[in-house]
Order: sequence, then structure tokens, then C-alpha cells
Amino acid sequence: MARRITTGVVWPRLLLGALCFSLALGCTRSETLELPPAGAEQTEMKPLGSIAEASLKVFLGMSAWLELQSGYVAAFARDGVVVSAVSAGYADREAGLPMRIDTRFRLASMTKPVTAVAAMILIEQGRLQLEAPVAEFIPQAADLRVATSKDLRPDGTFPTEPLRRPLTVRDLLMFQSGIGAKDEDSDLGRVWASNDIYAGSGSLGDRVVRLLSAPLYEQPGERWRYGWSADVLARVVEVAANKPFDEFLRDQIFLPLGMEHTSFLPPTDRREGIAAMYTQNADGELELVPMPASDAPFWTPGGSGLVSTAGDYLRFALMLWNDGAYDGTRILSASTVREMTTAHITEGVLVEEGIDGLGWGYGLAVVVDADASPMIDEDGDFFWSGYYATTFFVSPKKGVVGVVLAQNQPSEHSPIPYPVFLAQSFAYFGS
Repeated sequence: MARRITTGVVWPRLLLGALCFSLALGCTRSETLELPPAGAEQTEMKPLGSIAEASLKVFLGMSAWLELQSGYVAAFARDGVVVSAVSAGYADREAGLPMRIDTRFRLASMTKPVTAVAAMILIEQGRLQLEAPVAEFIPQAADLRVATSKDLRPDGTFPTEPLRRPLTVRDLLMFQSGIGAKDEDSDLGRVWASNDIYAGSGSLGDRVVRLLSAPLYEQPGERWRYGWSADVLARVVEVAANKPFDEFLRDQIFLPLGMEHTSFLPPTDRREGIAAMYTQNADGELELVPMPASDAPFWTPGGSGLVSTAGDYLRFALMLWNDGAYDGTRILSASTVREMTTAHITEGVLVEEGIDGLGWGYGLAVVVDADASPMIDEDGDFFWSGYYATTFFVSPKKGVVGVVLAQNQPSEHSPIPYPVFLAQSFAYFGS
């Protein structure tokens, strides 16, 4: 039997909907993002589309108004030209500072693709090779052993075996190094946790040496594993380049691409313009995080640590979309970018997170089965995201590039940041 809806019910709902719509739009700002086109042949702007643009503004505005996150910045380009830049909510709720397109964000794991590009630059320069043993740059890697069990023996040691072949640069790029992280509940996982590269003190080199004192989870090349491979790769880069990692990124990537607002996290007295970090408390309410989990102001990780703006990271993403060149500057050859964005691994990527349809190139996830992927995407799209609700993606088939940023440190009370990942769908629908 159909439910009868009376006028007395309809009008309050319509008024509430209109109020929410107005608040959402009031919380959202369309801004101008002036970036050079990615290709010299691109001379005119092709708008995202009025319906897609309006929907994106309402969606992000409503998400900020509902305090799913404190705020958002989203920027999209199509066929190499910026077509949309939207901000919503607050960069600092306590101070009443709104999100703006030039707000800086902690990128967390979106640092990893930058590290991969740094390594590929050295490979093109002939100062590094994919099959080079890591031990050539980090001597401690020559003594690595592999655990044959994740359980400690009664004497407090692990049964291990030697490497069957050297750990290589390619293994680090493909996350097939056997290097783990701190999130596995096992004796071996707890040892890796005690070696947490983000804990303690010391330089990148000091931390990598400490990290590599643990036995590997598996032999190099056996499986894709999320861990600290990119941090070890960063140390390889700075040794091969004979230059501190942050200086190499600045000189070889950031300055050439015009990424003026991108750097490693500065000391606390120089963080003006960086969005505040929030999380959800037991009541589901936003709460300020004074010291985010992976802050690294005194050293230079390869897997986290960068701060940037949507505009700056869009420059980086457009360089990858445009086969390695942006605004007249070539960072990588087209063949190298194709190698990076080809799915050399076609299964096992993020399966522990319940995600299907993804493969892995060099420092990037690649969509291998769009029907199985939980995102709105196409086969051949490549992307990566960050711990603090940040993401970027490149769709070669659609010609769409996007960056969506928030600042939310997940807790047991935090929802999955769906707005960040769903925002790209508006760019797809508008293309």
C-alpha cells in the first residue's frame, strides 16, 4: 500500500532541504586557479559543466556543513586545462579561517608518487638503475634476512633465511621489497612497529638503518606489501644523487614545475597557511589534533611528510598526464611515465582493505578492473591517496586530472572519507 504524504509533512521537508542547500552553497566557494595548460596545443578552457559544477559545490558544501570533515579543496583539469577549483568549510575552525584554494595541506602518502618520480629522474640521468642492489647505497641492506615464520622462537628470535637475490630499486618502487609497516598483529609485526620509521629521532639515513634491522616479511619480488618501501627509496635517492632528499626534490621537481608552495613540513613557528588537522571524538564530533601522527619537521621521509596546495599538486599530476612535461619543462620522458603508470602488478594491491580492481606501477596504483574497483574510474586510471583524506587521480581515457584535499586524521570514530573520493565522480560526469 502506498504511503500517503500530507502537506504538513512535505513543507517542513522542503524547507529543511532548501535550508541545507543554501547552507551548503554558502559554505562553498568557487575560486580561480590560474595554471598554465599542460600541453602547448591547449588554448581554450572547456568548462566542467554547470550541472557537474553545481553538484560538486553542493556536495562538498553539505559535507563540510555536516562536519564530515572540517573542509575541502578540490581542483580539476580536463585536457590539460583547469576547469574547476572549489573550496568548502574551514581550514581552521577555531580561528574561523575558511578553506581557500591556496591553503596548504599535509599530504601524507601522496608524497610516495613524488619519491617515485625522483628515483626515475636519477634512472634517466644514469645515476641509478632499476636492478641496482639497494646495498650499493645502503650497506646494511646486504645483511638482510627474511623471516620464515611470523612467530618468535622460545629464545626470542625469528627463524630466518638469507635473501635469494639482492633487494633492488625496482622492488622498492613496486612495493615488493618485503619491507612492512607497524599495523600487522603478529610477533613480526610488533618488531616492525618497534622500528617505526616515524618514531624516535635521527636523519632519514639513521632511521632507515634502524628499520632494516628487522627481518623482511617475505623474499623481495614475492608480493605487494604496503609499508615503508618509499622511505628506503628516498634514502637511495639522496645517496645516489649525493644531495639531501629535500634539496633534490626542490631542485629537480618543485622548482622546475613551479610548485612554490610545496616542501617538507616546516618547524612549528613557520606553519602559517597550513590547514589545521582534525579527527572525530567518541561523539562523532570534530576535534583538533595538535600533533598529527606522521609529522616529520626535522627529517625527510619518502613515504610522507610533504605539504602542498591543490594547485601545486595539480601541476605535478598534469606533468604525469602530459607524458612527463609541464609548462615547457620536461621532468621525465614519455616512455618513463608509461613505465611508471603501467600495472606491473595486477593483483593483491590493497586487498587487505577489501579493495579490488587495482594494480601497481612504480609508486602509483593503476586501475586494472574498473568494474571491480570501488571508485568511479576507468581501466588505466592511476592515482594515490593520503592518510589524512587527500587524493589525486589521472584518467588518460577521460583526459581528467583531479586533486581533492581534506585534513582529517582517522580515529576509531572516524567515517571513511567518502566525500574526498566521490568528488572525482563530478569531474567524470562533467567530461
